[in-house]
Amino acid sequence: MKFNNQAALPPADEIEGSIQGHRDGHGFLLRDDGQQPDIFLPPNEMRAVLHQDRVRVRVVRQDRRGRPEGRVVEIIERPARPLIGRLLQESGVWLVAPEDKRYGQDVLIPANALGQAQPGQVVVVELTEPPALFGQPVGRITEVLGEVDDPGMEIEIAVRKYGVPHIFSEACLAQAAALPDKVRATDKRQRIDLTDIPLVTIDGEDARDFDDAVYCEPAKVGRSKGWRLLVAIADVSHYVQTGSAIDIDAYDRATSVYFPRKVIPMLPEKLSNGLCSLNPDVERLCMVCDMLVTTKGEVHAYQFYPAVMFSHARFTYTEVAAILANTRGPEAAKRSERVRDLLNLHDVYQALLQSRKARGAVDFETVETQIVCDDNGRIEKIVPRTRNEAHKLIEEAMLAANVCSADFIAQGKQHGLYRVHEGPTPEKQDLLRSYLKAMAVGMTISENPQPSEFQAIAEATKDRPDAQQIHTMLLRSMQQAIYTPINSGHFGLAFEAYTHFTSPIRRYPDLLVHRVIKAILGHTKYQLPALPTPGDAHAKLSKRLAKRVAPPLAPGEKPRKKETGAALAETQSWEAAGLHCSANERRADEASRDVESWLKCKYMREHLGEEYSGIVSAVTSFGIFITLDAMYVEGLVHITELGGEYFKFDEARQELRGERSGIRYAIGTRVQVQVSRVDLDARRIDFLLLDEDDGLPARSAKEWGKDKPKATTPPRNPSRPAGRADADAPSGARAKKGQARARRGKSSGKRT
Repeated sequence: MKFNNQAALPPADEIEGSIQGHRDGHGFLLRDDGQQPDIFLPPNEMRAVLHQDRVRVRVVRQDRRGRPEGRVVEIIERPARPLIGRLLQESGVWLVAPEDKRYGQDVLIPANALGQAQPGQVVVVELTEPPALFGQPVGRITEVLGEVDDPGMEIEIAVRKYGVPHIFSEACLAQAAALPDKVRATDKRQRIDLTDIPLVTIDGEDARDFDDAVYCEPAKVGRSKGWRLLVAIADVSHYVQTGSAIDIDAYDRATSVYFPRKVIPMLPEKLSNGLCSLNPDVERLCMVCDMLVTTKGEVHAYQFYPAVMFSHARFTYTEVAAILANTRGPEAAKRSERVRDLLNLHDVYQALLQSRKARGAVDFETVETQIVCDDNGRIEKIVPRTRNEAHKLIEEAMLAANVCSADFIAQGKQHGLYRVHEGPTPEKQDLLRSYLKAMAVGMTISENPQPSEFQAIAEATKDRPDAQQIHTMLLRSMQQAIYTPINSGHFGLAFEAYTHFTSPIRRYPDLLVHRVIKAILGHTKYQLPALPTPGDAHAKLSKRLAKRVAPPLAPGEKPRKKETGAALAETQSWEAAGLHCSANERRADEASRDVESWLKCKYMREHLGEEYSGIVSAVTSFGIFITLDAMYVEGLVHITELGGEYFKFDEARQELRGERSGIRYAIGTRVQVQVSRVDLDARRIDFLLLDEDDGLPARSAKEWGKDKPKATTPPRNPSRPAGRADADAPSGARAKKGQARARRGKSSGKRT
């Protein structure tokens, strides 16, 4: 489809990519080649295209902010993804307003395409006519989800909005149903019998699938004391064969998706909660990482082997923390036969923690929250999620097993998926250095920064009043971790090689790692199955591989040989799998955050007009984001509500400063606010800033009347919307780039 009958220019003059729509009508082209910056598309260029369309554009000018501005010359592909929205009737015309505001146009619905839908209901729409320069898109209703306030509606919307697979194929379910209900004698062949080893699981109170079990005992390590640490992981690969119907569905999902009160699992329930789950008092197949750990927390030796185990107890984090805190308390009395084993686990954890500190791994304390819902899915309260000694104990044991699995794959010289977390980009390094200098921290990062430098700055500033602001900026400079067959280490954890081995029930990369480990043990080579690849991933990866700058070689490391032919094709296949798993991990995170944002907005609708204390959690050129102390809910105070003067955004200090009054708003600033507006569709909560002296809303720019200076506020930042480098921002948020970066790097608790 060509525009304006223009002749095609040479490919070098045109750029291909995907459209990223914005709720305000404009958009961006996210380039296939991964180069920056994204190309700005003004509203008139967005009339005939939709969010997520693949297009070819030509850069025609630089806009007034210096951004490249493009013109769409060809629509390459329109993804066949349905739209979700509410059915409305306006002046006799039926239309659906998309729930995802990045789709900037309503969809017209002919009267004969309504099905059984009623006005106001949430529906699924299939496009029958795409948008045009002078016409809206047209569609037909294919599914009615229900009323907007129905319990669980937020999850029904999210899984369709983000394209999360939520229905297993018939072939997958049939294959799962044919599996046995328990471990058979034939399944135990060529496995180590660990049923007499008192392995236990330690998980949250609401956990239903148990991936991992642990056991520790004192042992001689060389001539010194140490520990034998066993980490047993559910052997999903025994039941999910490469290329099978279950495998295809699992790959398509790539991860389980966790919502408040509901989980969309990667595997059918018979596997995830039954046959593969390490439930107590039943035999289960497992893959074991058996380690010898020194008193300094170093893994002296390790081995992998398939085994059959018997979980001797199902512990919760709360229970284990209570036992460790008081070995003579009531919790310990109930589990007296396991107390010694838990103390051994705590001892090896202390040693592993010592090694972590010696490596200089980044370990910032962050506050995570948990939404507590009633039976109807309505929020009862939002509480901080406490991370106790038991959480940290399990985390260190899992880290040790993951490092051993990465080393084992590297030693076996096979492809696999590493969990790679690269250091900050040069641009982020420069921004962080400027910030540290502006804040008079007295420390900075080197030209080739190490994680220990970040940890040292965090430790040195932890008692400062602005410690939260500094730690947030340190986290913002980090990149997102990805799955890739090309190992370049894990910066945040300070590991030379790291992978995911410990959660094959809920993560597909872990399942692949298990298969590769088994292949090495069996002296064979694992071949990726002929699974669907993410669109044109291979073509994109070829471009990226061609442009990749090789990381600096470690001392004594030989340069990688340039791959060609079959070797290059195999690497690209693994990269495609890594790209797919990384993208679906982000998709799951976005869907989960979208549901949480929906629930929080519904919760805050009941508190309109109420006043709360809070803290500035992010600062942007268009306002400040406030997190309430009592509710852990975040909302925006727009810059037009900060008063009648010009506020300038200082990027180096990450603050807004009033030019006349000198009032400053930075991360960590304490404020009083009033809940002024809640937009459920946009997932947005607006606050008014209160005058701390009289408790009244501060005068906004709109209220200053004649005294209001001209040009009181800078233009609102039309930064690209949530969904790309800022994928951690809630969907529908208005350019919440600062918020997204502030959240990046948060620990997921038990699993890393």
